[in-house]
Order: sequence, then C-alpha cells, then structure tokens
Amino acid sequence: MMNEYQAIETLCKQAKQATYHLAASTNDMRNQALLLIAEEIVNNADNILKGNAKDIENATAKGLSKAMLDRLLLTHERIVVMSDGLREIAKQPDPLNCVLSHVQRPTGLDIKAVSVPLGVIAVIYESRPNVTVDATGLCLKSGNAAILRGGSESFYSNQAIMRAIQMGLAKSEIASDAVQILPTQERAAIEYLVAQDQYIDVVVPRGGRALIEYLTKHSKVSLFKHLDGICHTYVHHAVDLRKVLNVCVNAKMRRPGICGATETILLDRQLPIEDIDALLTALDKAGCALRLDQDLWQQFSQYEKATESDWSTEYLDSIVSIKYVDDVAAAVVHINHYGSHHTDAILTEDQTAAQFFMQNVDSAVVMHNTSTQFSDGGEFGMGAEIGISTGKLHARGPVGIKQLTTFKYQVMSNGSVRT
Repeated sequence: MMNEYQAIETLCKQAKQATYHLAASTNDMRNQALLLIAEEIVNNADNILKGNAKDIENATAKGLSKAMLDRLLLTHERIVVMSDGLREIAKQPDPLNCVLSHVQRPTGLDIKAVSVPLGVIAVIYESRPNVTVDATGLCLKSGNAAILRGGSESFYSNQAIMRAIQMGLAKSEIASDAVQILPTQERAAIEYLVAQDQYIDVVVPRGGRALIEYLTKHSKVSLFKHLDGICHTYVHHAVDLRKVLNVCVNAKMRRPGICGATETILLDRQLPIEDIDALLTALDKAGCALRLDQDLWQQFSQYEKATESDWSTEYLDSIVSIKYVDDVAAAVVHINHYGSHHTDAILTEDQTAAQFFMQNVDSAVVMHNTSTQFSDGGEFGMGAEIGISTGKLHARGPVGIKQLTTFKYQVMSNGSVRT
C-alpha cells in the first residue's frame, strides 16, 4: 500500500493547490466548466453505460438487493438527468463573495462577513454513480476542490464518468486537479485519506451506517454526517383519505432504495378501520411487504407481524413497518426515539396538529401533507445535493452549494488603533 499512500498524499496536495486557483476563479469560469462537463457526460454516454453494465453484472453476481441495483443502474435517461443537474447548478447564484453581515463599529471598524469556499472536500460514497456528477458540480460551483471515492460496486461507472469530467475540465479555465478520484478501491486507503487533515477540510460520507461509523472512528477531519434514513409518515385522524393513499404509496414505493423513502408509517388509533384497510391494500397492491405491530396484526393477520427491530431498520427496499400510536404526541415520541433525524412527515388537515408535529420532531426535514421522497436538494431548488446532513453543526438537511461555503471577516478602517 505504500505506493498507493504516496499517490493519495500527492492527490491531496494537488487538490489543496487547486483550492487557491478556485478561490480566485470567477462565477463565469466555474459555470463554463460545469456546462462543458455536462456536455462531455452526454457525449460519453455510451462509454459510461458500458462501464455501468460491468458494475451491474458484478453486483448481480454478488447478490445485491433489487433496491441497491436500482441505485447503481444508469440509463440514457438518468445520464441526461445527471447532465441537466450540472446545468441547473450553473444557473444558481454565485455562492461566493456574498456579504452575509455588515457592521460599522464606533471605533471606526467596518466589518463584513463574506462567504468563501470550505477548501478541499472528500466525498466518500457507495453504489450511486450519479453522486460522482453531483459532488463534482456542487464542489466546483462553490469553489471547492473535490476528492471522490465511490464504492467498489460502482467502480467502472465512476471511472467512465470521471474521464468525461476530466475532458470537460481540460476545455475549461479550471484546473484539472480541482476534481480527482481516489486511485484505489482498498478500504485501508479511506482511513489514510481521512487522516490528511493538513489538506482536507471536510469529509462528506454517503452510505450506510457501517460506513458512517467507520469514518467517525477514523477521520481526523470534520464530517457532514448522514446516518440512516429511517423516515416516518404519521397519519393523523383528521385526514383526507385520498391524500393518505397517494402520499404513503409514493413515500414508500416511488424509489424504495433512497434515503428519503418512508420506512415506518404511524397510524392514529382514531382512524376508521376501513381507511386503514384501504391504505394497507394500496401498499400491498403496489408490491410492498407490510410488517404490522401486534394490535394491527390482530386485525390484519394476512400480513407479517413486526418485531422490535423493525422500528429502527432502514429497509431501502419494498418493505414498510406500520404501527398504531395514540395521538400526535405519541407519534413525536416514537419518531424522536427510533428515527434518524432525517425526514419525517405528518398527514393531516388539522393545522394545530401539523404545527405541533413540525415544531417537536427533531429532524433535519419535517413535512406536512408531503411525500418524504421530496427530501432532496434538487427538489429544494438547490440544483443537486452532495448529501443530507442529519447533524446540527454547520449544515443540516440537503447540503447544496450554499452549505459548502463558510465565511471570513473582512475588516477595514482608516487607521483605527485599539486603546
């Protein structure tokens, strides 16, 4: 591994040097790079699909779940969506050199807080090759250098995408070292990478709990943590059944493998039994396996009975756990205990209940009469996201270009001295 360690350190040094070039770049320069990369991704779609086909073949042989294969799969349509995402990021306002606050002091000091890049961002992720494009776009737009490390299951896809990215950068005014990919798939290389605190400013992990726990243990660099996506939808008794059926099925089944998919549905005990039956039937017809708590299972024994572990499981699959709760307060207690502080929703026409829920659920995103699948930077108007932070420091929720900046104070005076 010694030669690989040296290669990683060289890569980190190059990324650090690229940050000085990026900090001096203009918004037009960065936007031009994004548009050129977007063009090259579409132009190289066939090569990207060939790489992805290898990854899908290997992943299928390894027995990856249907949901994980869906995360990994690329199509012409998804490649176009990735390319369009870069164009949307380019349309976003320049996040740099924005005056965040401005104070004039009696001492003659003129103090401004101005937005600046974070520096070098290491993005470590699993399965989803679109993250390679999203991370590239968000980091470049916000003036940050990116070091990417995708999962071994998406190795060939990521390599093909990175070749297209480098082709776009070569035609731009942005240094090619601004976006690099780790040259090895060895897990030990990750530990070495996240120890490079003299070069790397932030680590963004996107993956399962095992990856997050590993990085939390080994990283010397601050993390934007994204733990499990154990998302809930609570169905209050004062509700429109049509909305319940549409939203719950979408929240679970649109794409079961994404982190914003609902994993547990909580049902108010005052709901009519026929409404509950309609919901269970709709989910079942959509191809979802149901796991019911003891009270519900006694009434609907054709479905599977849930165990205690189901309430803290991120299925990332066509499975949902369903539980009775007494009221909105009990729903909040359950979510705050079992949830992962990601995204949770209430379905109700009662504004008081909705307000109580949204004020008291301790999650990065809370929703009212909305599918949890909307918990996404693109849907929030950010163009894309580099991840969803479930922590509370610096960034929370979808992490877009604004969240990839920090600030510095610019202080001016006419020769002021302190007494």
